[in-house]
Amino acid sequence: MKLISAAARRRRVAGVSGTLVLACAIAAIVAAGASGGADKQAAKTVRIAYLSFAVANSYDAPMLAAAQAAAAAGNAQLTVMDGNLDPAAQTKQLQDATASGKYDGIIVQPVFGASLVTGVQAAIAKGIAVGNIDQILGTDYTTSNPQVQGLSANVVFVASTLGKKIADLAIKACGSANPCKIGYIFSVKAAALDLELRKAFDAEIASNPAIKVVAEGESFYTSAAGLKAAQDMLTAHPDINVIMGADQAITGALQAVTSAGVKDKVALVGYGGGAVALQGIASGDRYGTVMQAPATEGRVGVTNLIQAIRTGKATDGIDVLANLPDGGVVTKDNVQTFLPLAEWPG
Repeated sequence: MKLISAAARRRRVAGVSGTLVLACAIAAIVAAGASGGADKQAAKTVRIAYLSFAVANSYDAPMLAAAQAAAAAGNAQLTVMDGNLDPAAQTKQLQDATASGKYDGIIVQPVFGASLVTGVQAAIAKGIAVGNIDQILGTDYTTSNPQVQGLSANVVFVASTLGKKIADLAIKACGSANPCKIGYIFSVKAAALDLELRKAFDAEIASNPAIKVVAEGESFYTSAAGLKAAQDMLTAHPDINVIMGADQAITGALQAVTSAGVKDKVALVGYGGGAVALQGIASGDRYGTVMQAPATEGRVGVTNLIQAIRTGKATDGIDVLANLPDGGVVTKDNVQTFLPLAEWPG
């Protein structure tokens, strides 16, 4: 057995100690570097192109406001582009935003979701994170699941479900009327959303032969066009029982039935759940509406996209209407529950 002198032992301990000190120092430097990298990532201002359905729409305004607030909270900058209900214009905006190289992310609020799929795929392929809000991005209107591979966020309402709920509300409004004549006001008749809502509406009322859509109109989400559509319906069918449409259209329809002296004979059914609509239900001016949540969509969609940009992790699809009380279907019986929940004027 080889004996080690005390001096040698001291040198060996000192060497080991020095190695440990050096390892700890290296670990500290690595940790500090990682922390600094995370801090730098959080400090970086994220640039996002926000492609709005229609900036002037009263439903879209609180969505955009909530999106801007979420961007400010997450150190992000939104550049707003207005589709103004024009699918071709919005497709071009998406292409331009992708080609510009200016943006870390893009939020799309589709005018026509199917037409944006190819452009979204191109943006993702270029390394741009994309989030979708409000309407479906794709062709399946029965699910909130993302339909584009690599999508970072998807915060929407499910059109087929909304159409069914509108129909159920209209059936209730018909009551015992036989026949029950309905005037149906499209928002944008050629839009994919309206086609899906009408498809689900027709499927739901098909089992009741007493209920018939006898007149149609179009509002473009405005009260003025809703007024004109309702006036035409009342002229052609003075015995109409129910008029339904988006909340903005029903504001116009209320003027029409009031002027015609049939306010107590025609039930007004909307969708959107705006504040004016809920107040009208509470006062008895309107029969009912189905809730939507535009501000939630804007806030959650932008928050989730920023998170995805910073972490590289996408979020699952979210149906913002899935957990509303009473399924979000509002009548005078439960309107007090929903009055505090309105997210837009209506």
